[in-house]
Amino acid sequence: MIGPSCDAAGIIAHLETLRSEENISGMARFGIVTDRAIGISNPDLQKIARVIKRNHGRALDLWRTGIREARMLAIYTTDPALLTPAEARGWSEDFASWEIVDTAADLFVETPFWQQLVADFAEDDREFVRRTAFAMIAGAAVHRKDEPDGTFIAYLPLIEAHSADPRNFVKKAVNWALRNIGKRNRTSHAPALALSEKLAASPDRTARWIGKDAVKELSSEKLLARLKA
Repeated sequence: MIGPSCDAAGIIAHLETLRSEENISGMARFGIVTDRAIGISNPDLQKIARVIKRNHGRALDLWRTGIREARMLAIYTTDPALLTPAEARGWSEDFASWEIVDTAADLFVETPFWQQLVADFAEDDREFVRRTAFAMIAGAAVHRKDEPDGTFIAYLPLIEAHSADPRNFVKKAVNWALRNIGKRNRTSHAPALALSEKLAASPDRTARWIGKDAVKELSSEKLLARLKA
């Protein structure tokens, strides 16, 4: 039986009892890296996380195993108040999957140093590390409701600067960040839409895709009605 007192080894042993080769095959079809996967769904991992509760030291131990499910549990059960910039950057060295990146991004935006991580990760040329920066912006635009709008409007030049990165996991995150800033409220909407229209007219194919897709969502009647309300 697992619980809050379980160490990393005990949790791994429990995870192994839930191994599913069928789930591993399904994950691979969604672009999830499965070379060290056990095949446990994220909803089931979240249930386990609620049982074992937060433990920062144990989360670091779980991450070091390299096992997909252990790393997801590490993200779910670490304490953002205890996570250090060095630990966050250390985890980023291992990023090789959009799933891990996007889950970690949600954790990182809960830290007091999240904006420094965005700046560092955006300048990193590795695909999944750069994706982290824009996944963080996208997540923060939604979850950090008390953050001044100016914080997000100030990220628009960064979005523009990386809008020509053609790599799949980067361009989708850049687009996601742009759309989420634009959907935040009326103050953020106007400059985000203006950048979207500028990118939509770009001679660069990737920037043009990012812009056109963002314009489509940011100009939708449904969104405009919500912002007006």
